[in-house]
Amino acid sequence: MSGLGGLNKSPDGVVLGLVQLQLPVVKTPADLTLQMEKVCAMVAKAKNGMPTLDLVVFPEYALHGLSMDTNPEIMVRMDGPEVAALQAACVEHAVWGCFSIMEYNPDGYPYNTGLIIDAEGVIRLKYRKLHPWVPVEPWEPGDMGIPVCEGPNGSTLALIICHDGMFPEMARECAYRGADIMLRTAGYTAPIRHSWKITNQANAFCNLMYTASVCMAGTDGTFNSMGEGMVVNFDGTTLVEGSGVPDQIITAEVRPALAREARRLWGVENNIYQLGHRGYVAVDGGAKDCPYTFMQDLVAGTYRLPWEDQVEVTDGTSCGFPKPVRKYGAA
Repeated sequence: MSGLGGLNKSPDGVVLGLVQLQLPVVKTPADLTLQMEKVCAMVAKAKNGMPTLDLVVFPEYALHGLSMDTNPEIMVRMDGPEVAALQAACVEHAVWGCFSIMEYNPDGYPYNTGLIIDAEGVIRLKYRKLHPWVPVEPWEPGDMGIPVCEGPNGSTLALIICHDGMFPEMARECAYRGADIMLRTAGYTAPIRHSWKITNQANAFCNLMYTASVCMAGTDGTFNSMGEGMVVNFDGTTLVEGSGVPDQIITAEVRPALAREARRLWGVENNIYQLGHRGYVAVDGGAKDCPYTFMQDLVAGTYRLPWEDQVEVTDGTSCGFPKPVRKYGAA
């Protein structure tokens, strides 16, 4: 990072603003409208406070809160007024935005969806959370894979959501598809603090990729979200880290060209390359087989842990959700 968090922007820099948004209570369509208006106002605050800002990132649950309420009346439609307002805010303030919605799903539980919108109001990326935080979250498992998109100033962006970041395979897929900045939006609460930090750092280092991550902050009277936005360098060192202050905006400048340079030039610890080229000193091009049985079994649809029969929590009944009967992919 250089330039005092973006105040003195480098020609190839991308200035990020991570919004530690106050955790809301959203129970009615009117509440949803008010929260949407607040998010749009925070887009303006972020850009006005840091005119060099390229991308403002809002946490998971920014429009919904942590109630896990699946009432269709407070779900967001892609063609609805909330998404249109977010697009208009990006255009008005000439800035990219990353946003969270709970997306209406006529065929099951809602999707936990993230959007990246460019400064012209175009939706550049739509992602549905692949790994809901079970058994707590009721959201439908994502069905769109892990897309990436071209970002501001020559960057390549990926977006994952909260619990996704606890799976190293998620970050590896982002990097494998070319992302040099991985965004992670979250609603995590304080018990996850240590895991949050070490996974954000490990995801960066293992993939020579910047990670930019932010949680909701403050309390809704029941839960306390932790804020703690953080941007991590591609070598795993933390560049900037926020506190738990609600509505604080953490800024940082990253330089994706340096991450891309490391991917080209590093020998030692170029692990994303070496995963598919094992032992290239000994054999030409390295070994390119897949020695990992879990990968082979997952692809074959036979993934099964040695202790599979001993796992006790395998549905959401402990959190008040009915045991599902519908299989994934079934009509």
